[in-house]
Formats: sequence, C-alpha cells, structure tokens
Amino acid sequence: MTLAALAVLAVALAVTGMNMAHLYNTSGVAGCQAHSDCAMLASSFLNQLKASISYNGLFYFGIGVLLIAPAIIGVFWGAPLVTRELEAGTFRLTWNQSVTRTRWLAVKLGFIGLAAMTTAGLLSLMVTWWASPIDRASQLAASRNGSSATTRFVPVLFDARGIAPIGYAVFAFVLGVTAGVLIRRTVPAMAVTLAVFTAVQIVMPLLIRPHLITPVQHTAPLNAAAIDQMWIGQAGQMKVFGGVNLPGAWVVSNQTISPDGHAFTGPATAACESNTAPFHACQASIARLHLRQVVTYQPASRYWAFQWYETGIFLVLAVGLAGFCFWWLSRRRIS
Repeated sequence: MTLAALAVLAVALAVTGMNMAHLYNTSGVAGCQAHSDCAMLASSFLNQLKASISYNGLFYFGIGVLLIAPAIIGVFWGAPLVTRELEAGTFRLTWNQSVTRTRWLAVKLGFIGLAAMTTAGLLSLMVTWWASPIDRASQLAASRNGSSATTRFVPVLFDARGIAPIGYAVFAFVLGVTAGVLIRRTVPAMAVTLAVFTAVQIVMPLLIRPHLITPVQHTAPLNAAAIDQMWIGQAGQMKVFGGVNLPGAWVVSNQTISPDGHAFTGPATAACESNTAPFHACQASIARLHLRQVVTYQPASRYWAFQWYETGIFLVLAVGLAGFCFWWLSRRRIS
C-alpha cells in the first residue's frame, strides 16, 4: 500500500513539477539576478501559482504528508510490531525456536526500520524537488526583514524538506517499538507514541534547533530611511525596527539599541508624535538619536548544516532506544 501511494504521488508531482519548472524558467526568475529585478519577477511567479488550485493543493498536501508520515510510521508500524506478539502470546513459540531474541528483534527493527527510512526519504526527495522553484522564488521575493511565508527555516517547511524527515521517521518508528515493549498493550502504546513524538516535534524547533549553531550577530548604525516598523505608546514610549536585507536567512532577533547599549524604548521625538509633520521629518529626528541596529541571524548557507545536525540527533536517539529495547527483551523475563 505504501509503494502504491508513493507511485501515485510520484506521478502527480512529476507531471505538475515539470510544468512548474517550465513556468519558472519562462517567467524570467532563473536569470533575474543579472538584471536586479528578482523581487518583482519572483512575486509574479508565486502569484501565478497561488491562483492555481492544483499547485496550491499539492504544495500544502506535500507539507502535510511529510509532517504526519513519521507519526503514522511510529503509530502503525512501530507500536504494534512487538506488542502484538506480547498480547497474543506468540512470542513464546518464537523464542522457543533456534532464533534468539536478539536476532528476532534485529530482523524486525532492521527490515521495518529500513522501510521507514526509504518511505520518508522518497517522500522528502519528491516533495523537495517539486517545491524547489517555489523555495527559490520565495527567497528572492523575501521581504526586507529577510523572511517570507515560505522561507526554508520556517519550522513547518524545515520539517518537510531535505533529509530531516528520514531522522524523524526512524525515531518515530523506534519510539513506537519502545512504547510497545514497555506498555505491552497496542492501543495505549500507539497513543503514547503519538503524544511523545508530537511533543518532541514541538520542543525541537522551539528550544533545541535555535541553539544547534551559534548565530551570527551584526551591529550597525540604524538606517532611518529603511525603518520597517514603528510603535509609539500613549505615554510617549517609542520603538523602531530597521529593515534587514538577508533573503533566505533565519532572523532570530532584530533589536534597536541606544548609544549607551540599552534597548531603545523612547521617548518619542516630537516630529514622530506630530500628526502634521511629514514622515521624512520623523526619520530625520530618529537619525539624530544615533541609534544602532543589532541583528542576530542564521545565514541561509547554514540550512543544510541544520538539516544534518537535526537528522543526526534523531538517529542517535533512535539507536539509543533500539539498544534499550534489545536490553529489555534479553534481560527481562516476560510471562
């Protein structure tokens, strides 16, 4: 069933992917950097795709499939793998044969684990190839703060691209096996697998991924002519945020600090508080404050380093859980 589903998806992505690649080449986005008009051409290309139900549907469908596939593998392939044997009592017959417990579990983990890796790898390969024109155009059409709705560092897209889904699938599978070995009931083991894997997928991008590589920090005088956002409170507080031209980068923070090194919170200048003064007068008054902009970010070139680090973490976790399963089944007496 998995192979059949992969084949159907491959055909759909191949047909529409070639059409989209042709549209990308003819739209002028591929050679736009020579003429410095990438943002306009890339935005036009993306707007064409957004107007198509089929492209929009496949884009979000591909993301959804890669996000839920590891969980499905863990719940339906991993959790019942050993638990069904324990529930039905068939493990007694198996373990009384010449095959040892270690070999019995190794074959199960090896065969189904390889199937899980292959499934996730093929899914990610197809979706990553299909969406590559969209990802490239999104970086070129990125807003001035270096981000867009589909930048590759966004957690939803990061988890659905590259090699990371392979690590997720293997971890989810072995997590399911571990839950089954410990709980020894299929349905509760499936529920625990889903809950734990979901929690891990939330914790990873929020708490762990930002610290995998030390971000780059850049400090420069605030360009008052390139202010993206401004906020003025009722008590005269003021915050300004300068633009950042880092297409494709992961902007971790963007702060404006005063000359003494503290975060700038005002007071607001008279020109900015005035309802009649032109905006360029407000900009000139901000320039006289000699503010500085501190940007902390991960360069776009580090994308694959993050992919490898995160995949390695999940593979190590999977190996650790597998080792625990071998120890548990070989050392404990199960009646």
